Amino acid sequence: MAQGKILLKPGTLWTSVKQQTEHALQCGALLSIPTEFEFVEQDNVRFLVRILSNLNRKKTADEKQKKQSAKSGQEFNPFLPYEKDLFVADISDTHVCILNKFNVVDYHQLIITRGFEEQESLLTLEDFTAMWVCLADFDGLAFYNSGKTAGASQRHKHLQLVPLPLAPSGLKIPIEPLLRAAKFQGSSVTSVKLPFIHAFAPLDPDWVQSPFVGGQATLEVYRTLRHAVGLDARQFGAYNLLATREWMLIVPRSQEHFQSISVNSLGFAGALLVRNAAEMEILKAQGPMTILKNVAVSSLS
Repeated sequence: MAQGKILLKPGTLWTSVKQQTEHALQCGALLSIPTEFEFVEQDNVRFLVRILSNLNRKKTADEKQKKQSAKSGQEFNPFLPYEKDLFVADISDTHVCILNKFNVVDYHQLIITRGFEEQESLLTLEDFTAMWVCLADFDGLAFYNSGKTAGASQRHKHLQLVPLPLAPSGLKIPIEPLLRAAKFQGSSVTSVKLPFIHAFAPLDPDWVQSPFVGGQATLEVYRTLRHAVGLDARQFGAYNLLATREWMLIVPRSQEHFQSISVNSLGFAGALLVRNAAEMEILKAQGPMTILKNVAVSSLS
């Protein structure tokens, strides 16, 4: 996109998201999954845990996708083409913003590439520039699940964006107390008090004023973080990446599930999802931080 063009008019994305959400709900394109939530504390973090109350919509859609794939002989890609009723805005020559069809969080958006790229491929200048174009419009948490092991459900490359705060009560992001305690000494990359391999770096909120500058600078931070956690030598490698206007966090992954509980990037923001009361009991018995430790990587060796 350094050679391309930003298409999104500044100050319009949030209005478009709200308007398109209302439209998509009315026409049935947006199938929000209702949840309840509670807080579960461990290691000085009040984890936000959502409990799904109805998965039938998602199951029906998954079965439909499998039938379509079997009939066509090709894996179904919901982003090529994407549903027009979920379209929010053209971000750039390379990226489009659409609504997450099965959202758990209100106004959950996907920043998708126009052409097919693998979800496990490296993030690019175009990806990060598109991210900053969107973050310029409202305070949000962007995240990337690199591959199935990191919780990705689609192969077509997409970053995700949810508005902050993550819950109507509590902190904007549950993991914030640990991040605020980070100390940077002689380097822009550090670690925080998390019991697994990760790397954390500050970002400059002023980059929202120039997404091209922000994109290039964030690409360099991303490469540094990958190196810090041992991912620099491989293009493919499962990890979760989280970013706000102020910081970026990367966490390599060893597995997708802890028992039956699936974990994606939001888990490392302190927001976990369980499908039923039985999984909630597992989470409370083990502790949410313990679950994160088990699906992350404990050593670089």
